[in-house]
Amino acid sequence: MEQKDLESSINLIIHAGNAKSSAMEAIALVKDGKHDEADLKMKEADQEIAEAHKAQTALLTKEANGEMTPFSLLLVHSQDHLMTAITFLDLAREVIDIYKMF
Repeated sequence: MEQKDLESSINLIIHAGNAKSSAMEAIALVKDGKHDEADLKMKEADQEIAEAHKAQTALLTKEANGEMTPFSLLLVHSQDHLMTAITFLDLAREVIDIYKMF
């Protein structure tokens, strides 16, 4: 695996993990009635997901240009982190909306 591909995979993991952590913090905040702070944490989560997408896009662009990235467990793991984080953020938004109703 090339250094650039390794960095992209690591960035996917880091930013997806940060996004999930921020979303988890947002849920804890809204449970305590801190709606505005929860909204800020979700904005942080969205920014982190955007950064993860940049890393993913770099890998996809490379492949679209004919430069195949070799199979790597790290790459698969990084994609799993991204997809799990995206799903978690979607669920966190729903949980936050429910808490805001009460």
